[in-house]
Amino acid sequence: MTSVARHEAGRNDGGMSTGAYAAAYEQSISDPNAFWGKAAEAIEWITPPTTVLDDSNPPFYRWFTGGTLNTCFNALDRHVRDGRGEQVAVYYDSPVTDTKTSLTYAELLDQVARFAGALAGLGVEKGDRVLIYMPMVPEAMIAMLACARLGAIHSVVFGGFAPAELSARIEDAAPKVVVSASCGIEPSRTIAYKPMLDGGLDRSEHKPESVIVLQRPQLEAEVGQRDTDWEEMTWDEVMADAEPTDCVEVAATDPLYILYTSGTTGRPKGIVRDNGGHAVALRWSMANIYDVQPGEVWFTASDVGWVVGHSYIVYAPLLTGATTVMYEGKPVGTPDASAFWRIIGDYGAVAMFTAPTAYRAIKREDPDGKLLAGQDISTMRNLFLAGERLDPDTYHWADNLLDCAVVDNWWQTETGWPIAANLRGLDPMPIKPGSPSVRVPGYDVQILDEYGTPLPAGQEG
Repeated sequence: MTSVARHEAGRNDGGMSTGAYAAAYEQSISDPNAFWGKAAEAIEWITPPTTVLDDSNPPFYRWFTGGTLNTCFNALDRHVRDGRGEQVAVYYDSPVTDTKTSLTYAELLDQVARFAGALAGLGVEKGDRVLIYMPMVPEAMIAMLACARLGAIHSVVFGGFAPAELSARIEDAAPKVVVSASCGIEPSRTIAYKPMLDGGLDRSEHKPESVIVLQRPQLEAEVGQRDTDWEEMTWDEVMADAEPTDCVEVAATDPLYILYTSGTTGRPKGIVRDNGGHAVALRWSMANIYDVQPGEVWFTASDVGWVVGHSYIVYAPLLTGATTVMYEGKPVGTPDASAFWRIIGDYGAVAMFTAPTAYRAIKREDPDGKLLAGQDISTMRNLFLAGERLDPDTYHWADNLLDCAVVDNWWQTETGWPIAANLRGLDPMPIKPGSPSVRVPGYDVQILDEYGTPLPAGQEG
């Protein structure tokens, strides 16, 4: 019996029920106001929206107009208020530094509120931009949530990007403050971030007012010792004097973040994500697509510099009241191809999300899955893979090895959450290798011929 069949065993509908999905999808297309209005009830609003979908100026549609909220409040404060303060919000696991730690919701809220106070003390206000250039450390998440707390707009740049890439993003976002770290750490080397950041700032005509550097003991950077156009200080310095600050009320249509595409086909494009629609969609997706509930542990192996890290390391699990794992390591080489199995077992993750490339690397290093022996990953219900095509060979290898469903899903930076998926929480469907399954509610996906005419099911376009 395959893992999918084992996972679906016990359902009294033959392993598939399209009723819940079909009803949800039909309503999302025919009556999006009712569908997303109901989903929005999972978010706490300061002022409830007057309109769910504002279609008064097509094609420039806006979601939840008239509504106000704070994303950080929904990710942290309300969970502490409602009794989850002592629940772990984030496990940080870094085999490259031999570090493991955790922050409860109450502890994470304290850190975020204090760093928001530090940013406010440097003049950051609602609508200002803050560029974050950091490795996979809890402070990156803290900086993102602190911006959301202030109504500031964060722009996370993948740690280790070269000065030219940094400069392009600094020029476009025009940040008031840059938050960075002294270094990033790979299995075989330590990467100094500060020289690359300095190079990016030197190239840019825009100069931030302040630069904050998290000093990592593996390689500290010189801070505040150059004649620059900006003030430099360390994370510890700004936190020592910081006073916690409250959440700032923002409109649902106010921006939460800017995230730049890779720029492989031209100048990087800045994707701007609003607060309201983002919070509603991600909260809905965790329960209905990824089958993760409040209090459960969820492991996404990505980076906060990419959209998967934004959506499914930071915001979606915390909006849900789940526990997220932040992993500073690789699928292989830290120390070997058992790294993911150890994380799942150590923290009791019910699901994980990563790219097919990661599982291809594990398959290459340990094709017979011998390193899974002795690891208890019995808590895992679903493995989600996205980021590029999930080839059938990798699917079958993982499916034969693991006692859980192996699920493809398809989306991109521009959407922020899945376009097509097998909705494991709403209505689990049989797995078809090579297919991300069905259109997610809200997306009217059509397959067209070369003339732009919709094609019937079963035909390629």
